[in-house]
Amino acid sequence: MKEKLYQDARQIMAGAIGQVMPDAAVRQALSGREYSGKVYLVAVGKAAWQMAEAAVDLIPLSLAAGIVLTKYGHVKHRLPGIVCLEAGHPVPDENSLKGTEAVLDMTADLTEEDTVLFLLSGGGSALFEQPLVSLEELQDITEQLLASGADIVEINRIRKRLSGVKGGRFAQHCAPAKVEAVILSDIVGDPLDMIASGPVTPDSSTCAQALAVVRKYGLNLSDRARACLERETPKELGKVETRIIGNVRQLCAAAGRVCRELGYETVLLTDCLGCEAKEAGRFMADIVRCHAGSGRKLAFLAGGETVVSVTGHGMGGRNQELALAAAPGISGLHAAVFSVGSDGTDGPTDAAGGYVDGDTQRALEEKGYSVSESLADNDAYHALKAVNGLLVTGPTGTNVNDVTVALLQEC
Repeated sequence: MKEKLYQDARQIMAGAIGQVMPDAAVRQALSGREYSGKVYLVAVGKAAWQMAEAAVDLIPLSLAAGIVLTKYGHVKHRLPGIVCLEAGHPVPDENSLKGTEAVLDMTADLTEEDTVLFLLSGGGSALFEQPLVSLEELQDITEQLLASGADIVEINRIRKRLSGVKGGRFAQHCAPAKVEAVILSDIVGDPLDMIASGPVTPDSSTCAQALAVVRKYGLNLSDRARACLERETPKELGKVETRIIGNVRQLCAAAGRVCRELGYETVLLTDCLGCEAKEAGRFMADIVRCHAGSGRKLAFLAGGETVVSVTGHGMGGRNQELALAAAPGISGLHAAVFSVGSDGTDGPTDAAGGYVDGDTQRALEEKGYSVSESLADNDAYHALKAVNGLLVTGPTGTNVNDVTVALLQEC
């Protein structure tokens, strides 16, 4: 492993994520706000606890009650006046339903003077759920979608129609109270109705689009689930105010600043990356090879969210698969490629992403690993673990998509 490149990668990763924590943005969004009635705080998603912690100090006199609903292991400590609950992600579980029921009970029978402060981040689609089909079928459909290679917008077109709280339905439940939504975006382009499947946002998608996703990926659905997909979602909502406080563009900008501080000439390739993970990895390696021999210190950045079509039985996530796929292309070069999820989670693993450099291919071969075979089995995790290529952060407290960086250090 090329130690200086690895140290730079860790510094870029930590610095970028540290600059997109939601605390300051939440405080700025709520600073100076005055509420005539009671405030009910609902924080949902993988960044929910962090967002709620930033909010509670600003509204102590008006806060009537509050609930945080986040992923297992993401609650750091108790918050005054707030009930903190954890549930399943990326597949909803019984605690997702129980937590959602608690939120619905807390926000029942509100008045026109009341406000629901809704702090939303990615991951909410699994965590915040009142299914219109059985939990078992919802879990099966979710797993089908996650394995299909569908992108997050396609997945959420299905999810919101199988739910009693998504696609604007939670806002309907809160009426006649006002809903003030502060949102951390984890979807490229920041489509409000798709982030966590849009619980308080009018749905822009149609039944026809949802059914097209079913046909495209050959999803196996019950008659009840199909009937839900043919039922239109709310297209208009009243008394809802929304604002985006963070997104992948900010993550890329933060990563770029750290790269420049380390002396790299920095190029942002895109903040809309959305192809197959292994194809993105090969492309990043191609970019590096194109500039090899230039004698320059270069950093190439890409932000977004790639997809994985699961055909094997291994373990990993999109960022690990992207990194592993880049290893053959940069073999022998003084270069590195790493990719990381800003929330600290990459697929069903304890890693945030993966790192490879010009020595990784050789090291894998020495340990008996084949990059092509590991990718075919969707088993990037174990291959990268064997060569110390896993990037592990634990839950970060934010969630604004992924960032991929290719480093070339020849000067």
